[in-house]
Amino acid sequence: MRSPHDVVVIGAGVVGAACAYYATLAGLRVAVVDRGPVAGGTTGAGEGNLLVSDKEPGPELDLALLSTRLWRELADTAGPGAPGPGTLGAATEYEPKGGLVVARDPAGMELLRRFAAEQATAGVEAAEVKGGELGELEPHLAADLAGGFHYPQDAQVQPALAAAHLLRAARAGGAELILGEAVRAVRTRSDGSVLGVTTERRRLDAPAVVNAAGTWGGEVARLAGVELPVLPRRGFVLVTEPLPRIVRHKVYAADYVADVASGSAALQSSAVVEGTPGGPVLIGASRERVGFDRTLSVEVLRRLAGNAAALFPVLRTVAVQRAYRGFRPYLPDHLPAIGADPRAPGLYHACGHEGAGIGLAPATGRLIAAQLTGAVPELDPSPFRPDRFGGRPAPEGEA
Repeated sequence: MRSPHDVVVIGAGVVGAACAYYATLAGLRVAVVDRGPVAGGTTGAGEGNLLVSDKEPGPELDLALLSTRLWRELADTAGPGAPGPGTLGAATEYEPKGGLVVARDPAGMELLRRFAAEQATAGVEAAEVKGGELGELEPHLAADLAGGFHYPQDAQVQPALAAAHLLRAARAGGAELILGEAVRAVRTRSDGSVLGVTTERRRLDAPAVVNAAGTWGGEVARLAGVELPVLPRRGFVLVTEPLPRIVRHKVYAADYVADVASGSAALQSSAVVEGTPGGPVLIGASRERVGFDRTLSVEVLRRLAGNAAALFPVLRTVAVQRAYRGFRPYLPDHLPAIGADPRAPGLYHACGHEGAGIGLAPATGRLIAAQLTGAVPELDPSPFRPDRFGGRPAPEGEA
């Protein structure tokens, strides 16, 4: 008898939601399963950044540019539960507000100038802003900055809302959503090919399984007998009291780009400041590899607050209402794992996006849907091959 599902997606964060959404659009029968609630992991601890400004030319930037277009299309799509016609963008707080990267001195400006010139060859739009002109874009910025670059393609969504509405649209197309059930096994045949998954309460048969488990993507891979070296990279975000819109763009210091590209396990922090439609200002960003340690670090919070106040002096007297932390799913070469795993036929991966998963989710979902259906992908998926790190299947036979 034919399985009731064509694919099981493990993970109800924004990447899993995008995979389910595009697979459903492609006519597949989808089940999404998560051990917690929608956006209960990395997605719920994200800022919602949709960025091209922090990526150098290469596969990740190509993925980001595709996602930029897809997010705009999604924003104009009428989805179930969206208030009014064509307002998934409003429902997810999508804001095409642009980004502003600033430098403190002429040397920093020269680095930004070179970076923007390289990005332009890949289709990124950026305009240089002189130090004296920064106030026209951000009136409350520090007055002593050397200048910056404005990136009009950068945008933002509310990540939990984005995941919820993508899943709602997938469910309207027939997808099944199963929450609060951990996947205990990925069932395979003796040749390693996938048969489906088993949760705490049920068995889900399907010829394809998508690993969209974020920071826990390595654990899910091991359930299928393969290795994927996903590691957690902890980050904190400060949330201020509600304010008038004193920060208009996503604004960050030039050293943020270097922090994103770094593979260091040590603590790194750089100024990242942005407003939200609800009023609070979000302040980041920090990165460190400390496993799944959720300890609140006062030192990190102090650094973030100091960095933000140096960039926006007006924030010095603003109250911080709360802080939260999350774990970015980090892979050693800073590229996500997307697509079919030849070590376990029928297993697909969509994880390891580090801090860019929200921005890269739609393109990831489209690539996964194309591979699931045999369609021609919109960009070359080979740089994201899950087996590029090696790791042989475990010879355990059918589970």
